[in-house]
Amino acid sequence: MHDFEYIRPKTIDEAVSFLDVHGPDARILAGGTDLLIQLRNNDIQPSFVLDLKNIPELQTGIQMKNGFVSIGATVTMSELIMNPLIDRYFPALIDAAEVVGSVQIRNRATLVGNICNASPAADSAPPLLVYGAEVIAVGSKEARHIPLNDFFVRSGVTILQKGEFVASIELPVPRKKMGAAHVRRTRRRGHDLASVTLCCGVEETGTVRLCYGSVGPRPILVVDESGVLADERASEEAKAAIFESMFAQASPSKKSMRASPAYRLAMLRVLGRQALKLALERLHEGGK
Repeated sequence: MHDFEYIRPKTIDEAVSFLDVHGPDARILAGGTDLLIQLRNNDIQPSFVLDLKNIPELQTGIQMKNGFVSIGATVTMSELIMNPLIDRYFPALIDAAEVVGSVQIRNRATLVGNICNASPAADSAPPLLVYGAEVIAVGSKEARHIPLNDFFVRSGVTILQKGEFVASIELPVPRKKMGAAHVRRTRRRGHDLASVTLCCGVEETGTVRLCYGSVGPRPILVVDESGVLADERASEEAKAAIFESMFAQASPSKKSMRASPAYRLAMLRVLGRQALKLALERLHEGGK
């Protein structure tokens, strides 16, 4: 492992000031489940590792704020799974969190870290996008509220600027009843990265929000307002045509070792139907 200096700021201002000066040579540590592997394998060789876990301002947990549920930067996947607010309003996010790594990984990995990695295969990204999440980025200037759909650029790249980091994620409490479900396909059971990850949300109005990942450089969010997918009387042919239009932006990499493009595209359609069915069931159960 490459030598680095370990920095442990006590305030957000202290962390921002350090990143303003040393940003390109520093890496942020929150859960560390991906960072430590990269350091051990010498995939990255930063001069500094900036540990955010000791900053009280970031230890806000999960709380309701003015019609939003705020998830702080240090909240782990395990905390997310056990939280009653998440269970009540965002069950598909729990679906996703429950398949992130092992129990040990979930006890350390943070939701914010999972998003900041900007991996196209990140399981938490599709439900967060379906639920309309915003990222709260702090830096030397005023805090920015960034729609998550604008946050991702491509694999490993976000729109965060020099000196910025994510302090929290905010999810608007749904105003309309919605059922949502997250599903995935992997090469094998267990802790494998997803070959396809997908979330479907169905509002009581019939609007369907669909987000899929691991089939392109970033997760893709699409919305259908025709009502066809939510209509039990609609033919399978009509629904298939809607799905085809929604999956048109999928562009799986030919270089991936996890699955071929043809397999991913085929499974995308299978998972789309599966997630739609689960989402409709939850909608009929009361929006769970």
